[in-house]
Amino acid sequence: MKVTSIIVGGLAALASAHSDHREDHAGLPKLMGGRKFLSELKARGALPSALEDAAMLVEERQEPVESTLEVRQNANGRCGVGFGAKCTTGCCSAAGFCGTGKDYCAAPDCQLAYGPACDGNQVPAGNSTAGIKRPQIGAVPYGGAGIYDCAVPGDIALTFDDGPYIYTSDLLDKLKAYGAKATFFITGNNLGKGAIDTNGTWSAIIKRMATEGHQIASHTWSHQNLTSLDPTTFKNQMIYNEMAFRNILGYFPTYMRPPYSECNATCGNLLATLGYHVTYFDLDTAGYLNDSPTLIQNSKNIWDSAINPSNNNTDSFLQIEHDIHFQTVYNLTDYILASMQKHGYKGVTTGDCLGDPAANWYRSGDPNVVVTVPQTVSQDGSCSASVTCLGSVFGNCCSQYGFW
Repeated sequence: MKVTSIIVGGLAALASAHSDHREDHAGLPKLMGGRKFLSELKARGALPSALEDAAMLVEERQEPVESTLEVRQNANGRCGVGFGAKCTTGCCSAAGFCGTGKDYCAAPDCQLAYGPACDGNQVPAGNSTAGIKRPQIGAVPYGGAGIYDCAVPGDIALTFDDGPYIYTSDLLDKLKAYGAKATFFITGNNLGKGAIDTNGTWSAIIKRMATEGHQIASHTWSHQNLTSLDPTTFKNQMIYNEMAFRNILGYFPTYMRPPYSECNATCGNLLATLGYHVTYFDLDTAGYLNDSPTLIQNSKNIWDSAINPSNNNTDSFLQIEHDIHFQTVYNLTDYILASMQKHGYKGVTTGDCLGDPAANWYRSGDPNVVVTVPQTVSQDGSCSASVTCLGSVFGNCCSQYGFW
């Protein structure tokens, strides 16, 4: 069984302790019917401590005093929502000041409509993917209310948002050691870390994800709240990320997760038109709220309250974490992987847990080229859309039950 009421109660307490109380809804987890719950993620409450320490981004930052502001581009030095003025060059910060550098330009806080140099306005190289045909194939729904649950008993779909980041390579090592697969919901140009297709480190990590059998999915280009965007900016958030993926892999994903887990009916319809499976979750340990050695046990307790009473013969979970947080990667992940093994669960991709063939997970960035999804050879006798028995010591055939 899934004890969602216990989990939601835990999340409510955590949100109350760690939310930005300047927001009217602080402390209230977002419920989406029955056991479908979403913890509303706010960018200022989800930034990794490493970025905060380096003073790179906008997490609880103090706006620079007037004497240290870079050259302003309008009469009174203010820009953006509430002021109306646009910066003629550079970026418009969340607080409404024109300038350059990460404090002004980093997504998601840079105001796209008021600062031409915002990271979120930077367009990846190459032709747009907007004209590529997007047939809706397979049984997994596109757009709409979204996906919250796995369909295959015994599966736990591990998912990680907001990366790649400086911890992601080590996370991949941990997953490999346990023979687990995951889905990475990737932002293209977020947190001031540079675009994924022009930063060699991020490109290499994404290629490694694909090579090792993980699923790559979209978390938009610059982590904007899709429900707040005009249709053109909305489309750009998806298309720009597609172009970046195309530049790295030659293909782009059909699975996505909306930033802040917010996507209304209009959003769902637009994503259906763009050919995306809207992916949420039914288990959130709130690791992003517990990114310290003294708090991470809270996330472990939430995990245990869901997994300990469950039955791997009948239950499955679609779980969310964020690989931009130190404690999530270096503490919580080890705990989760060991617990999964103990309770007989298999760590799989989102597509696997939905029974969706790997051929449906991506679209080619070139209409004349067929996507070939890398498969890894099974190390434990299990098999799936991304793990093959062919060439393994267990035999070359994969049964309908996911074993040789």
